[in-house]
Amino acid sequence: MKTRITKTLTLIEFLTEQYPDSPRTRIKKLLKNGAISVNDKPVSLHSFLLRPGDKIEIKRQAWTAVRSGFTFPVLYEDDQVMVIDKPPGRPTSSTDGSLSIHKIISESLENMTRKSSGIYFVHRLDKEVSGVLLFAKTRKAMETIKDRWKETGKHYYAFVEGIPEKSEDTIKSWIAEGRYQKVHSAGKGDNARYAVTHYRVIRTIKGNALLDIQTETGQKNQIRVHLSDIGCPIIGDWKYGASDKFSRRIRLHAYSLSFPHPGDGRLITVTSPMPKGFLVLKNKEERYK
Repeated sequence: MKTRITKTLTLIEFLTEQYPDSPRTRIKKLLKNGAISVNDKPVSLHSFLLRPGDKIEIKRQAWTAVRSGFTFPVLYEDDQVMVIDKPPGRPTSSTDGSLSIHKIISESLENMTRKSSGIYFVHRLDKEVSGVLLFAKTRKAMETIKDRWKETGKHYYAFVEGIPEKSEDTIKSWIAEGRYQKVHSAGKGDNARYAVTHYRVIRTIKGNALLDIQTETGQKNQIRVHLSDIGCPIIGDWKYGASDKFSRRIRLHAYSLSFPHPGDGRLITVTSPMPKGFLVLKNKEERYK
């Protein structure tokens, strides 16, 4: 959104006039996130003085996140899709009524528009996993994206225990869900699904390895299972063989997603930076929820 200033006032005064229904604390988040530019230069000082003729620009997706009260960034949005940066510790969706990312977005959009607002999850990230997560705003958009899901590109950062024997490889197996919702590699059968995971070692850090993961299939927990299978479980993922000496955030982050837009088919690529502290391991309990 671009606006030409017609009178002298501070930046916070201008934003408060423009969005009177939004709390001052939410408006200030815009400044912290670098979402506002004055005369094509980023401005973060709330007392910055605007003068007649100044041109102010607010990034639409950043304002959507602040206005709706999201606690996570909106990385891309248009009239058919929304892509957010999912925090760890929150499920994509839930069936027990617990607060999920899907529920947060749905309720926030309804509060903004004062009417029922459909939002459809196209894929999921495990509760413990962070990063790029795609939603469709219409059922048609969701179905179109799913029909072309094989054309998507999905990349993850995985910080694992140990160093794989091969610096680059592809892991293939049939995986099935067993007791306590734990998935494992199994033989081909009615309840097993084929999974393919590609990995490449980016760097090694004190006997551990940072991997670039690309998934060819999208089976539940497949990255976690496959890395455990090669003896390099993801740090913090005690469910799949990692050390449980300390409770740690699982070091798996979806950093890139490319998909054909459901409207015109153009390739959309959305990325998320590596989370702060992702490669730092301290000898103490971690809290991230």
